[in-house]
Amino acid sequence: MALVLRDRVKETTTTTGTGTVTLAGASTGFQDFSVVGDGNTTYYTIVLGGEWEVGIGTYTASGTTLSRDTVLESSNSGSLVDFSAGTKDVFVTYPAERSVIGGMGYIENAATITQSSTLNAGHNAISAGPVTIDDGVVITVGAGQRWVIV
Repeated sequence: MALVLRDRVKETTTTTGTGTVTLAGASTGFQDFSVVGDGNTTYYTIVLGGEWEVGIGTYTASGTTLSRDTVLESSNSGSLVDFSAGTKDVFVTYPAERSVIGGMGYIENAATITQSSTLNAGHNAISAGPVTIDDGVVITVGAGQRWVIV
């Protein structure tokens, strides 16, 4: 499925531990994770006081859950956080690690693509090579679209 970002997506969860979280519905003034789409991945943050995690997860409509597939940063030294009891905020975010920062005089892209994705309709893509695509990973480029590796 696709990596999807949406604005103002925030729910809560009372799930504990290191596994998939069950979402409890949109916070007031926000959308729920269903706007990401069943089976799609998104960047997420989960936070409860000093416990926090930023990563990539997969939303599943059945059971309204978010898996915690890849941790990018966390209060547990970059590993899954063993969340304690309490109500945690879960929201879509755009991690600094994955952002495009043009003020540095250069832009970085990963040399290895580790997850499948689909170009958004009506968009093209560019990467600097060489680029390696992991086994089983599929990059879908629709009709009339282009992905250029320079």
